[in-house]
Amino acid sequence: MDPDEDFRAYVAHRSPALLRTGYLLTGDAAAAEDLVQSALAKTWRHWRRVAAMGNPDAYVRRVMLNERRSWWRRTGAREQLVGVPPERPGPDEAVAHADRDRVWRAMSRMPPRMRAVLVLRYWDDLSEAEIADVLGCSTGTVKSQASRRLRRLADLLEPDRAGAARGDQGGRR
Repeated sequence: MDPDEDFRAYVAHRSPALLRTGYLLTGDAAAAEDLVQSALAKTWRHWRRVAAMGNPDAYVRRVMLNERRSWWRRTGAREQLVGVPPERPGPDEAVAHADRDRVWRAMSRMPPRMRAVLVLRYWDDLSEAEIADVLGCSTGTVKSQASRRLRRLADLLEPDRAGAARGDQGGRR
C-alpha cells in the first residue's frame, strides 16, 4: 500500500480515539483538535518508520503528550488557576454528565503527567507496558503512579460526594 494512503487510512480509522485522548489531556475540544492535528502532522513526516514499528498509536500518543507538555510550558505561567473551575455553558441535566464533569474537574487539578497516566490507563485502556513506553518510564512506575493517582482522584472527589449527600453545593460546611 502507498504510504500516503496508509497514513490516510490510519487517520480516518483512529481520529475519534485520538481526539478523545486529546480532549482528556487538554479539557477543551478545540485544543484537542489542535493537539491531534499537530501530532499527526509530525507523525506524517516519519510515517514509513512509524508504520514499520508496528504500533503507530504509541508513537502518536507520545507526540501528543510531548506537544501538550510543550504547550503547557509555554502557556502555563500565563494561566490563572482558580479554586473552582468556571461552569461550562449550557445546562447539564443528566446525572451521568454531572458525574463526568466532577471527575474531569478533579482530573484537571492534577499536573499533566499525572493526568496522562490516568487517561492512558483508564480512558484509552492501555496496558502498563504500553503506557511505560509512551511516557518513557518503567512499568513499575506506571503501576505506582496509577495507584497513587486513583487515590488522589478519590480524595479530590470525596468532598463533592460528602457535599452531595448533605445537599449543599460545594461540599463546604
